[in-house]
Amino acid sequence: MKIYTYSEARQSLASVLEEAHREGAVGIRRKDGRMFVIRPEPSNGSPLDIKGMDLGVTTDEIVGFIRESRREP
Repeated sequence: MKIYTYSEARQSLASVLEEAHREGAVGIRRKDGRMFVIRPEPSNGSPLDIKGMDLGVTTDEIVGFIRESRREP
């Protein structure tokens, strides 16, 4: 974990946050010796997760549509 001084972190907050994202955590040490750790919040799922929709179509109907589309003309 990389440690920044308070002044360094203040001057380049965006890069400190980016490093925390890449490395998992960064530390910031103040002049009085107090230490703070910044860690990224874990995401709560895949960005590809979507809610399903009830289309009112049964499984048998879907299978029927697929079979119909596979029939030769």
